[in-house]
Amino acid sequence: MPEAMQTSGFTYVRNGITYGYPFIASLNSLLPVVDELVVVVGDSHDGTREAIENLKEPKLKIIDSVWDESLRNNGRIFAQQAALGLNNITGEWAVHLQVDEVLEEGAAAKIKEAIRQADSNNKIDGLLFPFLHFWGDYNHIRNTRRTHRYEIRAFKNTGNVGPYHDSQGFRKYAGSEKGKKLRVIRADTPIFHYSYTRPPGLMTTKANYFHRFWHDNAWLQKNTNASEFDYNDVDRLEVFTGSHPVFMHEVIKKKDWYFLYDPSKSNMTLKDRMLYRFEKATGIRPFEYRNYKLVKTKR
Repeated sequence: MPEAMQTSGFTYVRNGITYGYPFIASLNSLLPVVDELVVVVGDSHDGTREAIENLKEPKLKIIDSVWDESLRNNGRIFAQQAALGLNNITGEWAVHLQVDEVLEEGAAAKIKEAIRQADSNNKIDGLLFPFLHFWGDYNHIRNTRRTHRYEIRAFKNTGNVGPYHDSQGFRKYAGSEKGKKLRVIRADTPIFHYSYTRPPGLMTTKANYFHRFWHDNAWLQKNTNASEFDYNDVDRLEVFTGSHPVFMHEVIKKKDWYFLYDPSKSNMTLKDRMLYRFEKATGIRPFEYRNYKLVKTKR
């Protein structure tokens, strides 16, 4: 990767403390990868902005925003916030982490090398990262067809790439609202995803609040839940035997709830059970949703 090349990170957060996001761990894990890190901070009331300022990191650039809660269709507010961050970066490459996603220590060298390889190939638009989805606690992961195994988290900042749907992934846009899938190669660095690692009561609070960005008031009145989140209402979990990023150690120490996984309560359908067994036997996930075009290259 040429010395002059700049890599920019971007993300967004609002009331990260209130809803239990490990946003400081996420930012600290991304900082070694990038030359600048743009953080779009929504109108928060819980000290989220102050916590980011207290990092006193010169690479950080805070963009203040006010969430338009009328954008309640398919998570459009999240795409809007991601786009705001993307529009304020200056690097030739963009790297995105959501604030419940964390990189492991040592990831910077691997990602920079992957960017260097991808940048020299004009047939490649970005990098595809494997995901570890933690569920219930920090000892279980969910790896079924209801989760995404891979997603784009780095791409060439050409000016025509933007978030797709709720910013889970990214596409090229050139006069088409649907967008065009990016051509990517795989990066070896996993994304540790901590979306479902909160106390059950807080998980319910978070879910009830964020449902409003996908559903109307009638749906909310019918489906708002007052009970603690049931982490056993899930298809299938696997035991995680690896180690967590060092950036998460302090967060994990503060865990104050207990989760006992009961596989007998699985809500997996018969069809998904059959497909799950096939995947475990072959490594192939039939009919997998892919918001990307994987390019095979000699590495």
